[in-house]
Amino acid sequence: QVRLVESGGGLVQPGWSLTLSCAASGSIFKINDMRWYRQAPGLQRELVASITSDDSRYYLESVKDRFAISRDNSKNMVYLQMNSLNSEDTAVYYCNAEVAPDASRWWEEYDYWGQGTQVTVSS
Repeated sequence: QVRLVESGGGLVQPGWSLTLSCAASGSIFKINDMRWYRQAPGLQRELVASITSDDSRYYLESVKDRFAISRDNSKNMVYLQMNSLNSEDTAVYYCNAEVAPDASRWWEEYDYWGQGTQVTVSS
């Protein structure tokens, strides 16, 4: 079983910065794409940022000049650095990873999700 655990969420004032972390553990042969999603009350879950195994990055238009996604393959971790936060960034943030759990069945890849971490931006 693969497990993803997020950390770093909390309450911050507008204009402040926050860094989210996600650690993957369990049966892991290879991690391909890693992603951050978020969901605000009453809205659909949206993709915030993604990073491939060769460090190709994608950002949601509204965060592309403020957020930065990175990964550490030696630690099976992905990060989201969030700068210049505003109230529209308030949401539950979820870590997502595309994982091949078994080396003997390396072609089988699955999506795994973390439990989510709350980010609240308010004065």
